[in-house]
Amino acid sequence: MSNPTNPSAYSDTSADEAAIAQARAYLDQVRKKMERLAEDFAAGRVNSRQFQELYAHYQGERRMIEKALEESPQAALLRAQGTKGKSLAIRLQHAARILGYAIYSNETGQPIRTVGNFEVDPQLIEPVLESARNGEAEGQMRSVEVEDEQWVGIFPRRYTTLVTLFSLEPARTQLEMMRDLQSHFELANREWLSKGVADSDRLVFPHTVVFSVRSK
Repeated sequence: MSNPTNPSAYSDTSADEAAIAQARAYLDQVRKKMERLAEDFAAGRVNSRQFQELYAHYQGERRMIEKALEESPQAALLRAQGTKGKSLAIRLQHAARILGYAIYSNETGQPIRTVGNFEVDPQLIEPVLESARNGEAEGQMRSVEVEDEQWVGIFPRRYTTLVTLFSLEPARTQLEMMRDLQSHFELANREWLSKGVADSDRLVFPHTVVFSVRSK
């Protein structure tokens, strides 16, 4: 029991109550982050790897702070403060990076431009180009896992098809951005592409603004 004649006793009690309140407020933030993470995955803003790693991180935070609360309020507060910023690092670490890409002519099946480390089995691309040539795949997008946990995104349009090699599984919003990018490429170069001109020197490539990889 605290000593009413000792001012430091009131100070210690007040500090403990403040620490508990802050630790519990942080726990509430973690619970809300877990809910937002589920919403982000449902909306396609994060990939499955990001979801799994971030969810495990948040669950670990909850358990750590709850256990620390059993020890002392100050310990819980210190644990809560020490976890800040780690979720962003996890999100970035497990985000899909673009390793390379190629833009193919649907008519000839040949690449108009190849950029970065683009090592994709031609047998994966040929059926897609055939469908695009027949007008059966325009505007569609798909992604498929290949070797070494890498993924390939395929984005056919009327005249061309963009094939992108990702380091990991891309989020759906990332795929949608690639699809829109290829649409803008065709819109900007429609005059040349409609005439069958696939000379990269005459075309403009909005991809270079988005992709920080070197062309070959």
